[in-house]
Amino acid sequence: MAVSPVASSTAQRSWHVARRLLRLIVGWRPSPRLIGSLLALLAWGVLGVGYYVTSVPVTLIVDGRPHRLRTHQATVRGLLREADIRLHPKDLIAPPPDAELVSGSVVRVRLARPVTIEADGRSVEMRTQRRRVADILAEAGVAVKPYDEVLVDGQLWNLDADLPQTALGEKGHRGPGLASTLSLENRPSPVRIVLRRAVPVILTDDGVSVTFYTTQATVGEALLAQGIFLYLGDRITPSLGSRVLPGLRIYIERSTPVVISADGHTIRTRTQRHTVGEVLAQEGVALMGQDYSLPPPHTPIAEDMTIRVVRVSEALEIEQQPIPFETRWVPDPDMPIDTQQLVQPGESGITKRRYRVTYEDGQEIARVMEDEWIDHPPSDKIIAYGTKITVQTLETPDGTFEYWRHFRALATSYSAATSGKAKDHPRYGITRTGLKAGYGIIAVDPKVIPLWTEVYVPGYGKALAGDTGGSVLGRHIDLGFDEDDPPLWYRWVDVYVLTPIPPADQIRYVLPNWPQER
Repeated sequence: MAVSPVASSTAQRSWHVARRLLRLIVGWRPSPRLIGSLLALLAWGVLGVGYYVTSVPVTLIVDGRPHRLRTHQATVRGLLREADIRLHPKDLIAPPPDAELVSGSVVRVRLARPVTIEADGRSVEMRTQRRRVADILAEAGVAVKPYDEVLVDGQLWNLDADLPQTALGEKGHRGPGLASTLSLENRPSPVRIVLRRAVPVILTDDGVSVTFYTTQATVGEALLAQGIFLYLGDRITPSLGSRVLPGLRIYIERSTPVVISADGHTIRTRTQRHTVGEVLAQEGVALMGQDYSLPPPHTPIAEDMTIRVVRVSEALEIEQQPIPFETRWVPDPDMPIDTQQLVQPGESGITKRRYRVTYEDGQEIARVMEDEWIDHPPSDKIIAYGTKITVQTLETPDGTFEYWRHFRALATSYSAATSGKAKDHPRYGITRTGLKAGYGIIAVDPKVIPLWTEVYVPGYGKALAGDTGGSVLGRHIDLGFDEDDPPLWYRWVDVYVLTPIPPADQIRYVLPNWPQER
């Protein structure tokens, strides 16, 4: 038998150790006990080298995993026994167990795979050399039909795929040595193959019928596996939790999508109802009072219909409006003319109106007045004015004059040239009374100073109210001048109305307050 290079190397190292020990013995005088120990150690080394040198190298391949070993066994059976490999009848070994081992022998072991098959309500345990799932099921006599599903260790598995790889020798280590490395005493747990039979199911979805096969246990799982999407409003018969049996008929009544707009919110729902009113009742949206829906409640439901709920409310509103008071002037013969006294202050009244206001979704759409009444009437403002006339005397540089009335007025000036008429106009320089315009003739408001009335204006003199003007209104007089360089007047002056006193019906006892003196 040839000696391997590893054995030769080990022997050489042992020889060197022995030589060093001999040198120590020669040069050193140890005790007899120590010498005995050294000799025993040397003997064991020589025996170990001899045991190693006399073993043969072999390769043991278990399920494709190679292990390089040295052994003194003469046969394959002895090698397997030394490796503590207990074979099952279905395991394969080459060469046979009685074959002789020589240096470089290769022993191949293919273990039968433990498998548990669950199909058609029964469970079968077996060992097999097959690796493809379809072959394993065929070996077990289990026929697979179209649409059936196979699960390997809980995972869906292709019939043409091999079983998953399983590690060996991961359990049962019992210490160093060959046996502990290759022990198959604790084989992997069996691979579990489950066959789920597909059963035919007839599905009628909104009137359209199809047949499909499923391996799922319940109606809901079967529909989900087929990718059939369901809405909460859909009606499924039988229920989703019902068991699937061969020939089962499943009916789906599809719901209709509807959008409801109510109370500021949008509700997107699906329904089996037939009218707008029924859908509103389904969603708990009530029409109360004058509320209404668009479209009306009796309208049939259509797909993607939008229903708007209009909330109608009414409210009574009271509106009040002031009634302006009137001013009454009351003559008082005991008061001097051009004097006034407040007898009673005015107070506005209030008119109230009751309206019935209609709102739709908070927006006013109608307003109807139901009643109107005067809450309290206005109170007139009463002013007493003097009508008592007293003739008085005025001493002036122009002489003494008798007057019966005195007031302030805005005085301006004009001449024939500024009266607004061209010189070739037939009425150029002719006043309202027919008199010729010039000094001593003034324009007045006849309602304040009657025409042909004589007045006295300090700084101007005595004058006759003989003309009018479009802008001469109220307490405003326009003093007439000749055309030769007339002065410009614009100031407030005292106006004295001279006697005689005109008839009472020609006297304006209350003069206007415009223009106002500044």
